[in-house]
Amino acid sequence: QVQLVESGGGLVQAGGSLRLSCAASGPVFSLNVMGWYRQAPGKQRELVAAVTSGGITNYADSVKGRFTISRDNAKNMVYLQMNSLKFADTAVYYCNVKDLVVHSDYWGQGTQVTVSS
Repeated sequence: QVQLVESGGGLVQAGGSLRLSCAASGPVFSLNVMGWYRQAPGKQRELVAAVTSGGITNYADSVKGRFTISRDNAKNMVYLQMNSLKFADTAVYYCNVKDLVVHSDYWGQGTQVTVSS
């Protein structure tokens, strides 16, 4: 059973920074995509950033230049460094792993990020 545990959310003022971490445990194959999604109240869940096991990254236009995703394959960890945070970044952030070998999708429980204006 794969489990994802996020940490690092919280309350920050606009312009500030936060770093989210996600630890994956269990049988995750090495060929996967790790990413972060977010869901604001009344809105659909959206992709924030993703990184393949080969290091290829993808970002939502709204966070390009402000957020950086990275991963540690040896530790099965994924990180999201968020700088220049805006009120619009307020949401619950979810860690996601797409296992490309067994075609499974795993989600963390979510961590709240609140940016005060």
